[in-house]
Parts: sequence; structure tokens; C-alpha cells
Amino acid sequence: MGDGIGRYRGGTESRLAHWLRRRPKKPSVTADPGREEILLATAAAGLPLAPAAYPSGYRCSCERIGCPTPARHPVSFAWQTQCSTDRAQIERWARAQPQANFITATGMVHDVLDVPVEAGRSALERLLEQGIEVGPVAEAGDTLGEGRMLFFTATRGTPEDEDEWWPCELDCHPETMDEHPGMRWHCRGSYVLVPPARLPGEHEVAWLRGPEHPLPDPLTLLETLTDACARHADEHGDRHAAAWPLSR
Repeated sequence: MGDGIGRYRGGTESRLAHWLRRRPKKPSVTADPGREEILLATAAAGLPLAPAAYPSGYRCSCERIGCPTPARHPVSFAWQTQCSTDRAQIERWARAQPQANFITATGMVHDVLDVPVEAGRSALERLLEQGIEVGPVAEAGDTLGEGRMLFFTATRGTPEDEDEWWPCELDCHPETMDEHPGMRWHCRGSYVLVPPARLPGEHEVAWLRGPEHPLPDPLTLLETLTDACARHADEHGDRHAAAWPLSR
């Protein structure tokens, strides 16, 4: 009797264990198969990356009540030192955090000229018609219906030449981006999201021109972008907030 029960229990446990091993495991999150490839290409182009928050419904994954920039900010306070172009590190972050957006720290290798999307499209068309070299360009959606266009350029400053640093305070901090509809120059101490990134309301950040394009000097784009922002502000009745400040 005892041996029979033992054999019966053993057989049941063996079949159950075998069945559990054969059951397909449901992934907790479905990652975009092309996401990691795009991030690696961005890092390979020299843009240092760090993980950022992502949308959780219409809220931010950081769970901060009233987060002012949902899904648009880094997750670590040490993002400036955390940013990396190391392939292995980007792979670890991307696989461990399959929903995370990524930011790139500006002012180390590159700056970003950030303009309203309508102004950016007009300026991009003019720049290409004039044969001016334009680097990577990304477009970001906006829950308020006014998107942004990001022109990636070489940085105007280096750690060895502190007088040439043009700090982000010339316009604004990333945390106040929605309060400034004109041009913003992201340089030292600032950051922007890099594609592919998801924003609340099913918006996204995507490349129009990928990171394989060389970074141009920002001064070659500045006049055209400034003019486009001024026209955009005139059309929308907000001339005062239009232009990036040209003098300190």
C-alpha cells in the first residue's frame, strides 16, 4: 500500500513537472524588435544615452503625482555621468527595461536646436533646397497638439574651452519645455529624448533623418531656424516668445 501510494504520487508529480516545463512562458512585456537596433545605431554615432521614463497610460512611469514632463525625463539623477555610448551597456539597459525611453545628454558631443514642428518643417525644406548639410533630425509629438522638431548638431563648446559653452539657461531647462514655444538650444546641462520613444496620448519621437548623418555646425542652421520660428510666432500671434535670444 505504502509503495503503491509512493509510486502514484511520484508519477503524478513527474507528469505535472513535465507539463509545467512544456507550458509556454508569457513574456511580461513585448519589446519592439527594432528598438534596440536603433538605439545602438544612435550610440554608435557618438550620442551618449541613458534610460528615461515612459508612458504608463496617460501618466508617467515615475509615478510622481503631477509629473511635469511625463515620459520625457531620465530615471536617474546621475544621468549626466550615467550617459554612455558603450554597446554592451546600451544592450543591457534596453533588454532589462524594454519599455523605457532613452535620453541623450547634450553639450558633450552634440547640441540640439529644438523648434516648433511647423517651423522645423519649413526650415528643413529651405535648408535642403539651399544644399546646406543637415544632420540628424527627429520629430516629437505633443499632447497639446504642437509637436517639436529636433535638429542635432555638433556642440559649440568643449570642456577645454569653457568660455565657448553656451548654457541651456540662454533659453530654458528641459523641465519647462512646454512654456517656451520658440527655439530652444539644448547644450551643456540639458538633454532630449532620442527615437524611438513613446509619449502619453500615443505620440512618439521618431527619426526623420537618422543618426548616420554627420553633425553640422549649429551656426549653419541657426539663421534659417530663427527666421522660421519668427514667422511661426507671427502666424500664431505670439511674437514675443518666438525667437531664441540672440544676445545675452
